[in-house]
Amino acid sequence: MTIVNFTPLSALAGGLLIGLSASALLLLRGRVMGVSGILGGVLPPVASDWGWRAAFLLGMGCGGGILLTVQPQVVVSPSDRTLLAVAVAGVLVGVGTRLGNGCTSGHGVCGLTRFSTRSLAAVLTFMLTGGIAATLAPSFSALVGG
Repeated sequence: MTIVNFTPLSALAGGLLIGLSASALLLLRGRVMGVSGILGGVLPPVASDWGWRAAFLLGMGCGGGILLTVQPQVVVSPSDRTLLAVAVAGVLVGVGTRLGNGCTSGHGVCGLTRFSTRSLAAVLTFMLTGGIAATLAPSFSALVGG
């Protein structure tokens, strides 16, 4: 594998912003920044929490939209998979998120920094499963004719 676009400064800046926003949410609202949990609190809406959750998700979407407008060359399709395959993968991620009581952002960004052993186990499981899936995906794709 060859890294073709190594950008350590922008990656560092992005990481710092993620850490700052996670810290701010925990300090100001007493909430852990897990995207799936934030989304789960929007649908169905919980009146007392809906506003900040919707603002967070809207900000994520707007950030992506701004990046797509300003630098469209950096937003590329991650694969040549069909929309159905991507939708099935999304559903599986959602099911896994519920089974694991949190998502990669909640466990990885926030759980590990709080020294949660449950989050460590979850992140190790995510990474191992992701590595296995990435390794087997080409073989499975060839098997089903994709």
